[in-house]
Amino acid sequence: MKRLYTKYRSHYKDNFHLAYPVVISQLGHTLVALSDSIIIGHTGKVPLAAVSLGNSIFSVFMVTGIGMSYGLTPLIAQENGRGNRQHCGHLLAHSLVINLLTGILLFGLILLVGHNLEAMKQEADVAQQAKIFLQYLALSFIPLMMFLTFKQFAEGLGFTRQAMNISIIGNGLNILLGITLVYGLFGLPRMGVAGVGIATFTDRLLMGVTMGWYVLRSPRFKEYLSSFSFRQMKAATLKKIAGLGTPVALQYIFEVSAFSGAAIMVGWIGAAELAAHQIAISLAAMTYMMASGISAAAGIRSGNNFGRGNFTELRHSAIASYHMVLVLMGIAALVFMLGNRLLPAMYINDPAVIEIASGLLLIAAFFQLFDGTQVVGLGVLRGLGDVKVPTIITLLAYWVLGLPVGYWLGVQMGYGVEGIWWGLLLGLLGASVLLFFRFQSITRRMEQQAEKI
Repeated sequence: MKRLYTKYRSHYKDNFHLAYPVVISQLGHTLVALSDSIIIGHTGKVPLAAVSLGNSIFSVFMVTGIGMSYGLTPLIAQENGRGNRQHCGHLLAHSLVINLLTGILLFGLILLVGHNLEAMKQEADVAQQAKIFLQYLALSFIPLMMFLTFKQFAEGLGFTRQAMNISIIGNGLNILLGITLVYGLFGLPRMGVAGVGIATFTDRLLMGVTMGWYVLRSPRFKEYLSSFSFRQMKAATLKKIAGLGTPVALQYIFEVSAFSGAAIMVGWIGAAELAAHQIAISLAAMTYMMASGISAAAGIRSGNNFGRGNFTELRHSAIASYHMVLVLMGIAALVFMLGNRLLPAMYINDPAVIEIASGLLLIAAFFQLFDGTQVVGLGVLRGLGDVKVPTIITLLAYWVLGLPVGYWLGVQMGYGVEGIWWGLLLGLLGASVLLFFRFQSITRRMEQQAEKI
């Protein structure tokens, strides 16, 4: 064990310094929805249901936008690794155009979905308030895409702390403004659901403007931005960035929609099971976002080493990321096992729901390691620009393996919600193994080719 630590020690240190700010930034996306629910929850069950419904719908669009923005990061990391700094500004300009167009398109789609909630057989009063909330979330999408563009640019160059700091301040502002507007403090009228919507929009608008101002004005990026211009847009560059971002967006969509599909199947079984499912999923989502921070750092380091042509360092850095996520998710698994009854009790007092959720957390403890390793595998391969085959792997793992097995076990065989979760575990296992083999195959081939030169 000591020899292993000595071999990878420098990579652990470098990866950690890159990863922990991204972990906090990623958690920020989850905490916005969580704080919205907590703030509005004390005003009644209808506003809480409306905000929960709105955030559930918005999350699908949000991960699509996050995925599209990731098309920039590996390219920036690779060009920086090659020492081609001037080209980074050219890539940023093209990425900003793609992401703002994506933001406008998804803005329209969110509004369209919001105006048709009644057709989705939602209760009329819940649908009416959710529609109001979604209007503000839709408005927040364009500044969110601006924030993500500049965030991915800075992170691709290894500057990860700034987005973390902005996210922390933004979340604090969201909470303070949300409480003020929802409850009508300081002489303001009580706004209810509209209050949390306005707070979230204001938070994301200021985050987008601040992140953009930081990147464009900071002296440390001056050399990288020498080619930042919208006058010489090239179709080939737009295609290259979109060609990376679109598969990454699909990877997120396949995974998120699979868990949404699982929630629908759980809803067929019963209300208590669905409540328990939501509790366990929310806890698993927190650990997943932490693992995705390690994944993002792994992608940056892989892109840098790929650009330098240093494939041995690339493998060592990636393997160190695997080690780190195994430790993190191993700790999470222990927390889920030891706190499988205590954690659900923090959400609800219903003994039946707590009993079901405690069983699901034991299954979640098993799949923590697979969830962590599959997201790191995606990050490493993303850094190499390998996104098409991993996208196919995620489709097969979740929609061909995980969900059908979950349906067979949970619904057909009568194992209930736990059967559905065993299916999800199998999907994560399949994705983890296949992505690791993909990583091994590509990087070993790179090393062998480099040795022959």
